Amino acid sequence: MTTAQRPINSGFTAASTTQDVLASVDLTGKTAIVTGANSGLGLQTALALSSAGAHVVVLDRDVANARAALAAASAEYAVMDLSDPASVDRVAKDFVDSGRPAHILVASAGIMAAPFGRDSRGNELQLSINYLGHFQLTARLWTALRAAGGARVVTLTSLGHRHSPVVFDDPNFTHREYDPWAAYGQSKTAMSLFAVELDRRGQADCVRAFAAHPGSIVATGLKQYLTIEQLAAAGMTNPDGNPILDPSKQLKTPEQGAATPVWCATSPQLAGMGGVYCENCDIAEIARDTDADTANLGGFNDLSGAAPHAIDPAQAKHLWTLSEELTGVHFL
Repeated sequence: MTTAQRPINSGFTAASTTQDVLASVDLTGKTAIVTGANSGLGLQTALALSSAGAHVVVLDRDVANARAALAAASAEYAVMDLSDPASVDRVAKDFVDSGRPAHILVASAGIMAAPFGRDSRGNELQLSINYLGHFQLTARLWTALRAAGGARVVTLTSLGHRHSPVVFDDPNFTHREYDPWAAYGQSKTAMSLFAVELDRRGQADCVRAFAAHPGSIVATGLKQYLTIEQLAAAGMTNPDGNPILDPSKQLKTPEQGAATPVWCATSPQLAGMGGVYCENCDIAEIARDTDADTANLGGFNDLSGAAPHAIDPAQAKHLWTLSEELTGVHFL
């Protein structure tokens, strides 16, 4: 059943934390897989899910920080590079071969505004790491997700999806000039559309999917390609580089940022729902101001909602076909 793209008045706010949304949630006996849990949002997501009783499986290129932070938790770790298809296949096979169900998959890993690069299949690197690697991982884990008898897949999108729709006739910047923000926006639009189509296809197997916008979180590895001057010009930091925190403008701490994906992954309020774009621990509205100047990163902090191109079912179906072509991976 299709879920309406409109708020359900969850009772949470932009300032809510993972502790707030998990106050009455018990994940004992559940297994949660989290990518990109070495730092930032992924790590806060893994910490939150483990604090609620879940056994957490961390997938990351570097798991050292996660090992230290989750030392007292029920957790395991596997090194995985989302831009390397063989790495994704190997890690997923190891989990599926263990015979365990996957109750939660949070696709948190990603890069932002990176210099141009390609993966081994020739796909543009931000599209590869942020989206295509997660498409492949979800496919390879499908047996385990289906075995859960009620799994949730959460993809990390961003308000940055407004920088670009998926450019279906040139997704890998083969014929157009590379723009790091357009590439980032395209990948985050893809993550949102993936949740739409995955939810439609997965309902028969009791797997629901959600796209979560965490907010603008300066204290994460995503800022590695931005200068202090760029962050300050965007209104995200002071000139000295210290983060500006204002949840009402999506400027959040990592704990506040992780609250939305954790809410999507666990909230009983979302039972029987899926395929929607969420922000501030609620289903988002459809954006009415999509003509905003997408070249101005700072202007995004005053915007909210899902642009129509990021939740369009026809584009979601088109993206699924394109994803199969770009990865050679077919499922559902």
